[in-house]
Amino acid sequence: MNIGIIGSGNVGGTLGTGWAQKGHQVTFGSRTPEDAEMKKLLEHAGKNARAATLAEAAASNEVLLFSLPWPVAKDVLAGLGNLSGKVLIDTTNPLLADLSGLSIGTTTSGGEQVAQWAQGAKVVKAFNTVGDGIMQNAWFAAGKPVMFYCGDDATAKKTVHQLVDDLGFDPQDAGPLTQARLLEPFALLWISLAYRQKWGRDFAFQAIRR
Repeated sequence: MNIGIIGSGNVGGTLGTGWAQKGHQVTFGSRTPEDAEMKKLLEHAGKNARAATLAEAAASNEVLLFSLPWPVAKDVLAGLGNLSGKVLIDTTNPLLADLSGLSIGTTTSGGEQVAQWAQGAKVVKAFNTVGDGIMQNAWFAAGKPVMFYCGDDATAKKTVHQLVDDLGFDPQDAGPLTQARLLEPFALLWISLAYRQKWGRDFAFQAIRR
Protein backbone atom coordinates (compact mmCIF):
# COMPACT_ATOMS: atom_id res chain seq x y z
CA MET A 1 0.00 0.00 0.00
CA ASN A 2 0.95 3.65 -0.36
CA ILE A 3 0.63 5.20 3.09
CA GLY A 4 1.00 8.85 4.12
CA ILE A 5 1.91 9.57 7.72
CA ILE A 6 0.40 12.83 8.93
CA GLY A 7 2.51 13.50 12.00
CA SER A 8 5.81 11.63 12.22
CA GLY A 9 6.41 11.71 15.97
CA ASN A 10 6.53 8.69 18.27
CA VAL A 11 3.37 6.96 17.05
CA GLY A 12 3.48 8.01 13.41
CA GLY A 13 7.20 7.37 13.13
CA THR A 14 6.89 3.93 14.71
CA LEU A 15 3.93 2.77 12.64
CA GLY A 16 5.30 4.20 9.41
CA THR A 17 8.65 2.50 9.99
CA GLY A 18 6.96 -0.81 10.70
CA TRP A 19 4.93 -0.66 7.50
CA ALA A 20 7.90 0.45 5.40
CA GLN A 21 9.89 -2.50 6.70
CA LYS A 22 6.98 -4.77 5.74
CA GLY A 23 7.19 -3.54 2.14
CA HIS A 24 4.62 -0.75 2.05
CA GLN A 25 5.54 2.58 0.42
CA VAL A 26 5.49 5.17 3.19
CA THR A 27 5.60 8.96 2.99
CA PHE A 28 6.37 10.64 6.29
CA GLY A 29 4.67 14.03 6.43
CA SER A 30 6.22 16.79 8.50
CA ARG A 31 6.29 20.57 8.79
CA THR A 32 10.08 20.25 8.49
CA PRO A 33 10.75 17.26 6.19
CA GLU A 34 14.42 18.19 5.73
CA ASP A 35 15.44 18.30 9.39
CA ALA A 36 17.93 15.99 11.09
CA GLU A 37 15.32 14.02 13.00
CA MET A 38 13.51 13.13 9.80
CA LYS A 39 16.77 11.99 8.21
CA LYS A 40 17.33 9.64 11.15
CA LEU A 41 13.78 8.32 10.80
CA LEU A 42 14.25 7.64 7.09
CA GLU A 43 17.52 5.82 7.71
CA HIS A 44 15.77 3.57 10.21
CA ALA A 45 12.67 3.02 8.07
CA GLY A 46 14.67 2.01 5.02
CA LYS A 47 14.33 2.18 1.27
CA ASN A 48 10.52 2.19 1.17
CA ALA A 49 10.22 5.49 3.05
CA ARG A 50 10.50 9.12 2.00
CA ALA A 51 9.71 12.50 3.53
CA ALA A 52 7.40 15.28 2.37
CA THR A 53 5.33 18.14 3.71
CA LEU A 54 2.08 17.26 5.46
CA ALA A 55 0.02 18.43 2.49
CA GLU A 56 2.17 16.49 0.00
CA ALA A 57 1.91 13.32 2.08
CA ALA A 58 -1.86 13.69 2.18
CA ALA A 59 -2.24 14.41 -1.53
CA SER A 60 -0.03 11.60 -2.82
CA ASN A 61 -1.43 8.67 -0.82
CA GLU A 62 -4.82 6.99 -0.60
CA VAL A 63 -4.24 5.64 2.92
CA LEU A 64 -3.34 8.18 5.61
CA LEU A 65 -2.36 7.75 9.24
CA PHE A 66 -3.36 10.78 11.29
CA SER A 67 -1.15 10.98 14.37
CA LEU A 68 -0.88 14.48 15.80
CA PRO A 69 -1.69 15.94 19.23
CA TRP A 70 -5.39 16.55 19.72
CA PRO A 71 -5.16 20.35 20.21
CA VAL A 72 -3.83 20.83 16.65
CA ALA A 73 -5.94 18.17 14.92
CA LYS A 74 -8.64 20.45 13.51
CA ASP A 75 -6.26 23.06 12.11
CA VAL A 76 -3.92 20.51 10.54
CA LEU A 77 -6.77 18.63 8.87
CA ALA A 78 -8.06 21.91 7.46
CA GLY A 79 -4.70 22.48 5.78
CA LEU A 80 -4.45 19.08 4.08
CA GLY A 81 -6.73 19.82 1.16
CA ASN A 82 -9.36 17.49 -0.27
CA LEU A 83 -9.37 14.17 1.60
CA SER A 84 -12.50 12.80 -0.05
CA GLY A 85 -12.33 9.05 -0.62
CA LYS A 86 -9.11 8.55 1.33
CA VAL A 87 -8.81 6.02 4.16
CA LEU A 88 -7.88 8.05 7.24
CA ILE A 89 -6.66 6.07 10.24
CA ASP A 90 -7.22 8.22 13.31
CA THR A 91 -4.89 7.45 16.23
CA THR A 92 -5.71 10.52 18.30
CA ASN A 93 -7.19 10.66 21.79
CA PRO A 94 -8.82 13.89 23.06
CA LEU A 95 -6.80 13.87 26.28
CA LEU A 96 -6.67 16.62 28.85
CA ALA A 97 -3.22 18.11 29.23
CA ASP A 98 -2.59 16.37 32.58
CA LEU A 99 -3.86 13.00 31.26
CA SER A 100 -6.58 12.95 33.94
CA GLY A 101 -9.44 12.50 31.49
CA LEU A 102 -10.89 13.21 28.06
CA SER A 103 -11.96 16.62 26.81
CA ILE A 104 -14.95 15.12 24.98
CA GLY A 105 -16.82 11.87 25.27
CA THR A 106 -20.01 9.83 25.92
CA THR A 107 -22.13 11.58 23.27
CA THR A 108 -19.39 12.00 20.68
CA SER A 109 -15.69 11.15 20.29
CA GLY A 110 -12.45 12.37 18.86
CA GLY A 111 -12.87 9.95 15.98
CA GLU A 112 -16.26 11.40 15.09
CA GLN A 113 -14.89 14.92 15.31
CA VAL A 114 -12.04 13.98 12.96
CA ALA A 115 -14.59 12.59 10.51
CA GLN A 116 -16.44 15.93 10.56
CA TRP A 117 -13.25 17.90 10.00
CA ALA A 118 -11.95 15.56 7.27
CA GLN A 119 -15.04 15.74 5.09
CA GLY A 120 -15.36 12.83 2.68
CA ALA A 121 -12.56 10.75 4.21
CA LYS A 122 -13.24 7.18 5.31
CA VAL A 123 -12.22 7.48 8.95
CA VAL A 124 -11.22 4.40 10.93
CA LYS A 125 -10.20 4.66 14.57
CA ALA A 126 -7.19 2.46 15.41
CA PHE A 127 -3.79 2.40 17.10
CA ASN A 128 -4.99 4.57 19.98
CA THR A 129 -5.12 2.06 22.86
CA VAL A 130 -1.44 1.23 23.53
CA GLY A 131 1.83 3.14 23.53
CA ASP A 132 4.31 3.37 20.70
CA GLY A 133 6.63 0.87 22.37
CA ILE A 134 4.03 -1.87 21.89
CA MET A 135 3.46 -0.71 18.32
CA GLN A 136 7.17 -1.10 17.68
CA ASN A 137 7.21 -4.65 19.04
CA ALA A 138 3.86 -6.37 19.53
CA TRP A 139 5.35 -9.76 20.44
CA PHE A 140 4.29 -11.30 23.77
CA ALA A 141 4.92 -14.88 24.85
CA ALA A 142 1.25 -15.18 25.82
CA GLY A 143 0.06 -14.33 22.31
CA LYS A 144 -0.89 -11.38 20.16
CA PRO A 145 -2.21 -8.21 21.84
CA VAL A 146 -5.59 -7.08 20.59
CA MET A 147 -5.96 -3.94 18.47
CA PHE A 148 -9.54 -2.79 18.14
CA TYR A 149 -10.60 -0.59 15.26
CA CYS A 150 -13.91 0.98 14.31
CA GLY A 151 -15.37 2.83 11.36
CA ASP A 152 -18.34 3.13 9.04
CA ASP A 153 -16.83 2.02 5.72
CA ALA A 154 -16.39 -1.75 5.29
CA THR A 155 -13.70 -1.49 2.61
CA ALA A 156 -11.67 0.97 4.65
CA LYS A 157 -11.87 -1.33 7.66
CA LYS A 158 -10.53 -4.25 5.59
CA THR A 159 -7.54 -2.09 4.70
CA VAL A 160 -6.93 -1.19 8.34
CA HIS A 161 -7.40 -4.82 9.40
CA GLN A 162 -4.53 -5.82 7.12
CA LEU A 163 -2.28 -3.01 8.34
CA VAL A 164 -2.96 -3.96 11.97
CA ASP A 165 -2.17 -7.60 11.20
CA ASP A 166 1.05 -6.62 9.42
CA LEU A 167 2.41 -5.23 12.68
CA GLY A 168 1.72 -8.37 14.70
CA PHE A 169 -1.50 -7.41 16.48
CA ASP A 170 -4.76 -9.33 16.73
CA PRO A 171 -7.07 -7.03 14.69
CA GLN A 172 -10.66 -6.91 15.93
CA ASP A 173 -13.51 -4.92 14.38
CA ALA A 174 -15.28 -3.07 17.21
CA GLY A 175 -18.12 -1.79 15.00
CA PRO A 176 -19.11 1.64 13.66
CA LEU A 177 -17.20 4.86 14.26
CA THR A 178 -19.43 5.70 17.24
CA GLN A 179 -17.55 2.93 19.06
CA ALA A 180 -14.67 5.38 19.32
CA ARG A 181 -16.68 6.69 22.29
CA LEU A 182 -15.59 3.46 24.00
CA LEU A 183 -12.12 3.00 22.51
CA GLU A 184 -10.92 6.44 23.60
CA PRO A 185 -11.77 5.83 27.29
CA PHE A 186 -10.17 2.40 26.85
CA ALA A 187 -7.01 4.24 25.82
CA LEU A 188 -7.28 6.31 28.97
CA LEU A 189 -7.36 3.08 31.00
CA TRP A 190 -4.05 2.01 29.42
CA ILE A 191 -2.55 5.43 30.16
CA SER A 192 -3.81 5.38 33.75
CA LEU A 193 -2.40 1.92 34.41
CA ALA A 194 0.91 2.80 32.75
CA TYR A 195 1.50 6.04 34.65
CA ARG A 196 -0.78 6.49 37.66
CA GLN A 197 -0.74 2.83 38.70
CA LYS A 198 2.93 2.51 37.70
CA TRP A 199 2.56 -0.58 35.51
CA GLY A 200 5.00 0.94 33.05
CA ARG A 201 4.45 1.00 29.29
CA ASP A 202 5.37 -2.57 28.40
CA PHE A 203 1.93 -4.18 28.56
CA ALA A 204 -1.12 -4.61 26.34
CA PHE A 205 -4.57 -6.19 26.41
CA GLN A 206 -5.59 -9.51 24.86
CA ALA A 207 -8.92 -10.83 23.61
CA ILE A 208 -9.51 -14.37 24.91
CA ARG A 209 -12.47 -16.50 23.83
CA ARG A 210 -13.77 -19.66 25.47
